[in-house]
Amino acid sequence: MTIRRFKLHRFVDVSDVSGPGDVAEGIQFSDGSVAVRWISETPCTAVWDNIEALLVVHGHNGKTEVQWIDPDPDPATEFELATAGTGRCLA
Repeated sequence: MTIRRFKLHRFVDVSDVSGPGDVAEGIQFSDGSVAVRWISETPCTAVWDNIEALLVVHGHNGKTEVQWIDPDPDPATEFELATAGTGRCLA
């Protein structure tokens, strides 16, 4: 179970509110849901069921994109992390 950090980068501000550049910071939880914190004079936080739902509203047809900070987790590593500690105790 791993969270994954990202930022929303806006190339063109179609609403003329946030301007271009990095407009939000976010994390994707292990279940796929995401939390986004908007970078502005009036910051706010929103939670979405998944990254696709976030982009339907805020992607502006490709004018804003997700830029991942953390790499996509390897499924094999995820399995190892999820099952860690289920064997014998080494202490």
